[in-house]
Amino acid sequence: MDVTKNLERIKADFEAELASCRSEKEIEAVKVKFAGRKGELTEILRSLSGLSAEQKKEAGKYANMLKLDISAKLDEAGKKVRNEARVDEIIDITLPGITRPAGTMHPLTKVLDKINNIFVSMGFSIAEGPEIETEFYNFEALNIPLDHPSRDAFDTFYIDRAHLLRSHTSNVQIHIMQNSPPPIQAIMPGRVYRPDAVDASHSFMFHQVEGLMVDTDITFADLKGVLSMFIRMMFGDKAKMRLRPHFFPFTEPSAEVDISCIICGGTGCRVCSGSGWLEILGAGMVDPKVFQAVGYDPEKYKGFAFGMGAERIAMLLYGIEDIRLFYENDVRFLKQFK
Repeated sequence: MDVTKNLERIKADFEAELASCRSEKEIEAVKVKFAGRKGELTEILRSLSGLSAEQKKEAGKYANMLKLDISAKLDEAGKKVRNEARVDEIIDITLPGITRPAGTMHPLTKVLDKINNIFVSMGFSIAEGPEIETEFYNFEALNIPLDHPSRDAFDTFYIDRAHLLRSHTSNVQIHIMQNSPPPIQAIMPGRVYRPDAVDASHSFMFHQVEGLMVDTDITFADLKGVLSMFIRMMFGDKAKMRLRPHFFPFTEPSAEVDISCIICGGTGCRVCSGSGWLEILGAGMVDPKVFQAVGYDPEKYKGFAFGMGAERIAMLLYGIEDIRLFYENDVRFLKQFK
């Protein structure tokens, strides 16, 4: 009896039948047929007693190796079938797919991007500066005197005696002018902080965009031209602009800039309090004392600056009446801006 040939046949038959198994029941049937108590491999092992010692040693070694191989392959096939069955239970590929809700850009981000893009198209660069600042950059260099109300602890977040949270992005223009000679043409978007009581029109944190242009021949007409272009690109060609005299410590002369109400078209409504106009920003020619603070010659250089609140612009563009909606993360509100 050629035991080795029988073992090789059993191995080939076992592997062929196991490869066709698609369930644990079929695998169990193959196990019984080849490795069970009455299986083919067991019968071969029982027949070894009739062999010589040398034949028994060689055949026994081969048979035991085949037994281990069959056991390992049965275990592997069982795991594979169980894993495939588990995936089929979890994922029914015949079901329609699950649509995940798509996010959208925050309305403030949209407005800030639009503001930035408009001024970049006019040749302005974008600059950033620190949100934690000293009194020199936030007040003194901007010609804001020590007794000015904005320097009171009720109007500014003081961290310690030397540092505070900036109350406007005007601080960045001081950094720029200290580090760069004219000409300068830049905008400075960013977060600012003021200890205001939160209500429909006030927040202790909001976003501001400051603008600055400095050269030897800058005039108020340049300021008016830049702002007029910005308003048309931001609110449309029908938007009108007017400038009203005002006072800011760091500009002289100064003006507040209004646009015709985009809600009523200038005829008068609740949003514009019946006036037909909406205030959107403040602006003016840079005060000579600011130039002196940064080491510029005020006799040689002229410039203008302006500042606007991004929330104010967004509220006008989208008809939003409560600034708190921007910060409450209410999905019902945010999903409207897809």
